[in-house]
Amino acid sequence: MKYTIEHPERNEMDQVVSLCAAHAEFEKCEYSRKGKIERLSKDMFAIVPKLHCRVAVVDSVYIGYIIWMRQYSTWDAKEYLYMDCLFLDDKYRNNGIGAVLINEMKQYGNEQGIDLIQWQTPVFNERAIKFYKRIGASTLSKERFFLETNP
Repeated sequence: MKYTIEHPERNEMDQVVSLCAAHAEFEKCEYSRKGKIERLSKDMFAIVPKLHCRVAVVDSVYIGYIIWMRQYSTWDAKEYLYMDCLFLDDKYRNNGIGAVLINEMKQYGNEQGIDLIQWQTPVFNERAIKFYKRIGASTLSKERFFLETNP
């Protein structure tokens, strides 16, 4: 199977949002597309981007993506990359594309002098957990909490 890894195009952010929606559905979460193209475009294509993205592309169609951002660890007193999303359309899994996308993020980290990546995945996502362990990742169990500041 032929695919490419690319930076998303601003005029194709609707495909990124469609992947976000599919990702949310896979993780059994609600998702609203409202305003997402505009906000993601603004933050991704800013002079100093808030987030970084690579997409896997087959025949001009985005079939997967990885999104990360820089974060700071007080405990480690240094920056790390936080992988917010890694998702592939189910029919393209098990072809090594996920590892290639992670390598894109690792390369960015190496170029920036950042040597740690963190992320999370639902406990029911056993395929992802096996994949992450296979590429050498380790786990630290914590609960993730959400608090809306303006309900």
